[in-house]
Amino acid sequence: MFKITVDKECGCFKKSAYDNNMSFDNKDDALIQAQSMVNHMNTKFCGKHDFTLSEDGENFSIAMNAPAPQAHSGCCGGGHCS
Repeated sequence: MFKITVDKECGCFKKSAYDNNMSFDNKDDALIQAQSMVNHMNTKFCGKHDFTLSEDGENFSIAMNAPAPQAHSGCCGGGHCS
């Protein structure tokens, strides 16, 4: 049995159609579902968090992390800083 676990359920996850602790008989099906979830969560959720996938034997874990701060060069974007 292969299992997908979401470590921390944010508000967006709780409102989504996804379930935590999903189980699959086939590793490929579990991996495809886990990758699909992470992709959806990173592109369609509010963006306050970043989601990553890790594998440990028969378990796939989706972790919620704070997004990396965006680099800021100090340029205002007006085109005159270069």
